[in-house]
Amino acid sequence: MNLEGVVIALGSDHAGFALKELVAAKLDADGAILLDFGTFSDEPTDYPLFCQPAAEAVATGAAAFGVVFGGSGQGEQIVANKVKGARAALCYNELSARLAREHNNANVLALGARLLGTDLALSVVEAFFSAEFEGGRHERRIEQIRRVEEGVSFAAGKEA
Repeated sequence: MNLEGVVIALGSDHAGFALKELVAAKLDADGAILLDFGTFSDEPTDYPLFCQPAAEAVATGAAAFGVVFGGSGQGEQIVANKVKGARAALCYNELSARLAREHNNANVLALGARLLGTDLALSVVEAFFSAEFEGGRHERRIEQIRRVEEGVSFAAGKEA
């Protein structure tokens, strides 16, 4: 995996701290430039304080991608997805990570440290960063996501 010069924002709560450190070392070894928004220990803390700034770095273009970590990854994904322009995917295996990039153009990966072993987590990271957005029919859906962020309602499955 070649990430030479790719800027990746990281955010984690205490439960995801150890996995964040492990993934950061892997990303760094692969040439990524890391923006680490914390947390910086396993002392109990609240994930929105760290995952929101990581997702904002992606949404503003300061980072190309983000990775957020927690116990389950659920709350971290939810927070990241509240940031306009962030498309966070909670991934639990290589296929979910690959499809998140290929079909959904996900730009933030959420990982649950209590649910993934370290080997699987590193494989998920590898799959996420090795995949590319396919475009095509998926572009229309990404545009619809952007429109939802702008307040468009697709009531009854119709385009507004």
